[in-house]
Amino acid sequence: MARISSYPIDLTIQDTDAWIGTEASNRLTRQFTAAGLAKYLNIKGKISISAQMVFQFKTGNAGPGDFTGPAGNSTFASITTMQLSVTDKSGQNVVAFMDYLVGNDILINAQNEISTFGHYTIDSYIDNGAFYTLNLTNRKGEGSIVDNVFYDFSVFTLSSQGTPTFIFNQAVASTQWNVQHNLGKFPSVSVINNNNVVINGEVKYIDNNNIQLNFSAGFSGKAYLN
Repeated sequence: MARISSYPIDLTIQDTDAWIGTEASNRLTRQFTAAGLAKYLNIKGKISISAQMVFQFKTGNAGPGDFTGPAGNSTFASITTMQLSVTDKSGQNVVAFMDYLVGNDILINAQNEISTFGHYTIDSYIDNGAFYTLNLTNRKGEGSIVDNVFYDFSVFTLSSQGTPTFIFNQAVASTQWNVQHNLGKFPSVSVINNNNVVINGEVKYIDNNNIQLNFSAGFSGKAYLN
């Protein structure tokens, strides 16, 4: 075999490029590919990306580094809860970090499939031993969750998310307006009638995503929530 230095350097790396190495478990010579190495680095988190974790979705027999709960092929938009291993695929314990994220947003997306994702607010993170229950409010979702696929979990905030405003249009005059805003919090409320005059009334917070507005007289107009 010629000296390694005598071979030309390939600057165009492709997934199927390969090289010879030694398998650690048995010290046997093996062939490795660029695609295989990239997959290993992604799954094991060997290239550190701040505030990102990797888990594998399992519909059954979940273990360390896995998450479970939703049925296979559930849409991301329909998911409101899941069970998450206390360690991700790199072996790092995620409990303290996930507990810190309660009330904040995360993005869950399939590796190498950025358009398959779920955007959620973490409502609670509950201790169940080796797996914690993650309760979520869905913000946006595209595609479905698939068994045995690896997913990145990362802290996520849209640039416009700092001060979101929800505008509710009450078309029919009424003394009671029922508003579903899905902001995930108790927002401030301003109300105007169709003449753009501010109207004061009673604001009743039903939960983090719904309010009821009560007025002494019926009218139509708009409510601004942020």
